[in-house]
Amino acid sequence: MRIVFFGTPAFAASSLTALLEAGQHVTGVVTQPDRPQGRSRSNLVPPPVKLIAEAAGLPLLQPERPSGDVFLAALRRFDADLGVVVAYGHLLRPDVLAVPRRGMINVHASLLPLLRGAAPIPWAIAQGERETGISIMQMEKGLDSGPVYLRVATPIGPAETGGELTARLAGLGAHALLEVLARMEGGGWVQAEPQNHEAATVAPKLTRETARVHWASPAEEIARRIRAFDPVPGSWTTLDGNTVKLFGARSAAGSGVPGAVLQVGEELLVAAGDERAVTISEVQPAGKRRIPAGDWVRGRGIAVGQRLE
Repeated sequence: MRIVFFGTPAFAASSLTALLEAGQHVTGVVTQPDRPQGRSRSNLVPPPVKLIAEAAGLPLLQPERPSGDVFLAALRRFDADLGVVVAYGHLLRPDVLAVPRRGMINVHASLLPLLRGAAPIPWAIAQGERETGISIMQMEKGLDSGPVYLRVATPIGPAETGGELTARLAGLGAHALLEVLARMEGGGWVQAEPQNHEAATVAPKLTRETARVHWASPAEEIARRIRAFDPVPGSWTTLDGNTVKLFGARSAAGSGVPGAVLQVGEELLVAAGDERAVTISEVQPAGKRRIPAGDWVRGRGIAVGQRLE
């Protein structure tokens, strides 16, 4: 079966690598353009999927937007039977979805219809879900609303971060994708099950404001959100007007004015809004690298009695 692959980040690179290692015939790859990174924004960095495609000698498209006659003509030249989409980063229009002869399937990092949208992994942690997983879905016009071929569940660890869960689900998604393709090619069970749209929930794109810590919230909620947004975008607060990102959080005993620093040492203890507190084990002051909280304390970056806002 001839496959065109759409994907961008490391999460998607795992599935592309699995396809190639399994001997699948990938005729072309579509990924996002190289983007500037770093403080100077002067260096263009290729997406992880591009690096895999180039190493394998695969034809590559990097449109700013996957639309228009020129893009459609280039996509048709891949002559694909099936499209595989994994964390590409753009919604695909119906005319694009219709190019491969058997349409397109998507590797989505949630148990659909739960957590449809751009950021299902961090929102699963932030909302306190005990499990999440992978869904292999037939794509259609709606947002992650197509029928599902396969769901694979996995528990979320009590201290698991967004980055750790992303890495686990990348591997799980690659294996689930290969299982569905094997069924399609072998003539086995390939019936997709319609989703229960009434049970759908949404995982919207993360913004800077999404990741801001609100110290009046309950301690467990704050801790979950800090873990969910680790390493990106990184939950943040301010100290004397300066931004500080926080990592390695858990709820703990302690009370005070929300945001007040109650104890310092190898960890920070900060008061939350429900007569409990949050411990913080790592920080990243603005313009600096991520460091243990104890190093920040010893460098006189913070002290008991100060307040995070």
